[in-house]
Amino acid sequence: MDIPPRVLTVAGSDSGGGAGIQADLKTMLALGVHGMSVLTAITAQNSLGVQGAWELPVEAVRAQYRSVVDDIGVQAVKTGMLSSAELVETVAELLTGTDAPVVVDPVGVSKHGDPLLAASALDSVRTKLLPAATVATPNLDEVAQLTGIEVRDEAGMRRAAEAVLGFGPRWALIKGGHLAGDAVDLLTDGGEEHWLRAPRHDNRHTHGTGCTLASAVASGLAQGLTVPEAVHAAKEYVTGAIATGFALGAGIGPVDHGWRFRQSARRPPEPAR
Repeated sequence: MDIPPRVLTVAGSDSGGGAGIQADLKTMLALGVHGMSVLTAITAQNSLGVQGAWELPVEAVRAQYRSVVDDIGVQAVKTGMLSSAELVETVAELLTGTDAPVVVDPVGVSKHGDPLLAASALDSVRTKLLPAATVATPNLDEVAQLTGIEVRDEAGMRRAAEAVLGFGPRWALIKGGHLAGDAVDLLTDGGEEHWLRAPRHDNRHTHGTGCTLASAVASGLAQGLTVPEAVHAAKEYVTGAIATGFALGAGIGPVDHGWRFRQSARRPPEPAR
């Protein structure tokens, strides 16, 4: 039996199942890779927000990482919630010793505006974590946290990408989903530039979009795609997941990580020949 490519997510747990480790593993399964996890924090979280968060000890994070990488190996790594400077620096050190592409989602706040990264950790993200990234995937709120640039238009996205690249990642993917109009993202390495556009769906159930996109990019890289190829494929996948996001609880529901499975199941069978 063929062994699928292996992708490791280093992130926090979302008890509601829409974001974090849960979203990462669902995305990886949907895209045909074997997902593995290093848990960094536990959150009490639902459709209304984050009610509590508890960081795991650095020793537990390091042990999980070494356990997976040293025995099973990885073809890509994705990072998400790293709530403290100590965790950021520990994970950055582990990444620099791993021969695999790294997708860094510099998670700063939840979909509901709850802080998930200590202000004291921002400098460690800039100086330790981003230099280890093959692709960094900040949204516009995270761009503002990291660079001080308030993006209001596509020209601002270019300035933001330049500033993020200045911290050391090979590629920056600036997610412009918070702007008006079509959902537009900018991928650049400072030389070539790719604008990714998709229609904006009238659906408020978008919890987990950032985690899902970053995990989809990592899945593509593990399968041997180039960065632009992986990002284009990830954009297509997450656009479909947003279109079919569904209500859970009384607040913001998740995107649908299994939309392709459900779409296939609804297709009528091919007629017999």
